[in-house]
Amino acid sequence: MKRRTAILISGRGSNMAALIDAAKAADFPAEIVAVISNRADAPGLERAAGSGVPTIVIESKPFGKDRAGFEAMLQRALEEKNIELICLGGFMRLFTAEFVQRWYGKMLNIHPSLLPSFPGLDPHGQALAAGVKISGATVHFVIPETDAGPIVMQGAVQVADDDTAETLSQRILGIEHRIYPEALRLLAGGKIRLEGDLSRISDVADRNGTLISPAAS
Repeated sequence: MKRRTAILISGRGSNMAALIDAAKAADFPAEIVAVISNRADAPGLERAAGSGVPTIVIESKPFGKDRAGFEAMLQRALEEKNIELICLGGFMRLFTAEFVQRWYGKMLNIHPSLLPSFPGLDPHGQALAAGVKISGATVHFVIPETDAGPIVMQGAVQVADDDTAETLSQRILGIEHRIYPEALRLLAGGKIRLEGDLSRISDVADRNGTLISPAAS
């Protein structure tokens, strides 16, 4: 039985589209049954509807700082759809610790850096300012702390000397679209177990992959 999954968005839904496309495969263990946005003008809503996925809007602005009130409506919508797993795809709303605890181990997020490095805003600018030679993206379980939680999957790209935040962002976005569906595949397929603050993956295929930057002769 495929795991019923909701994607939460606030904007264009780039990673949302990658997840929806991946879930169309017959052997994918998750089914995207709803896309929920806290903004009625999120461009991703139209993309989701065009893919045949039901959409729900729960405007967060009227709630102001009342996060619990917003989450009560969100939880009701999730229960009505019998949601089992959640993927955050550019969802620009902080959750209360209570909501996160309710969904712990069942809610994924993606961040465009190799966490724990460069959490928060402008991770690409942070990476360039630090002079790193490799950056990337991280899929992790959501906990109350921002851009933290057990790491599920990471992907990396080389950082060039002439990179800007924009050029680096575009290359990392391609990595995001590859690893987020695979992380959901692992979670929905029962391949992940949590051990304290760490996630453990079963059936790891390749243990010899390396990435060296600059390339070594």
